[in-house]
Amino acid sequence: MKTHRDITSSRRKNRLAHFNAPSHLRYTILSASLSKELREKHRVRSMPIRRDDEVIIVRGNSKGTKGKVSQVYRKRWCIYIEKLVKNKVNGATIRIPIHPSNVIIQKLKLTPDRESLIKRKADGRGDKNKVKLH
Repeated sequence: MKTHRDITSSRRKNRLAHFNAPSHLRYTILSASLSKELREKHRVRSMPIRRDDEVIIVRGNSKGTKGKVSQVYRKRWCIYIEKLVKNKVNGATIRIPIHPSNVIIQKLKLTPDRESLIKRKADGRGDKNKVKLH
């Protein structure tokens, strides 16, 4: 049901906007869930994935594989994980692309920018046990 007169709810237009999204918006679209330990620690459910994060694949043919993210390829909507390769018939190796929604982040590479993002997201969520002082 349409709720806002200035925003389209057309499937066609939304798909067009998604697949033609610029790089700075693909950053947030290419997000992955956090492990249960990281969720409890940071009070955040998911994060945009980046290089050097350690992940485990939870869906697809490579399910159960753990590794470090070697590249986030925004143009192709995928990530590449170290040592996750396939051998071609001629002997050449190719990297296997994985969509970030099919992985869970086990270990975050924390940078100052990322720590501030975690803080912003956690503050926006709020905490039922936390008491605000005005």
